[in-house]
Amino acid sequence: MNIGKAAAASGVSAKMIRYYESIGLLPAARRTDAGYRFYTDEDVHVLRFIRRARDLGFAVADIGELLALWRDQGRASADVKRIALGHVAALERKIAELQGMVDTLHALAEHCHGDARPDCPILADLDARGVPASCGSGPAREVGE
Repeated sequence: MNIGKAAAASGVSAKMIRYYESIGLLPAARRTDAGYRFYTDEDVHVLRFIRRARDLGFAVADIGELLALWRDQGRASADVKRIALGHVAALERKIAELQGMVDTLHALAEHCHGDARPDCPILADLDARGVPASCGSGPAREVGE
């Protein structure tokens, strides 16, 4: 099948298929006499594997390792589990970071009057110098005033 059909069958765009080939996640496609890429059902199966791993947020390097383990019938499942749990830990760190951002923004928004005054605790927090910022003219006030 051509790249368009492989893309439709796998849910991976043609651009990403070419990228995965270029970095070695997917073997280089066979070519027709006219030079067009030709994909097999097995190639589509690999692309679906890659897509599912990407949907779960695995990094390309981890996907490469997972593909190698998937292809290795003598693999130890402990190796697969190690990669998965490492990814879980990274996701949990990211969730904690995002929750911290949400909490900070909620606190800043609670201290924002949201009226016509120029005082802006949100901008004051974003000010890299640590000096309270003003949304307009006039003196800035500390968060919580």
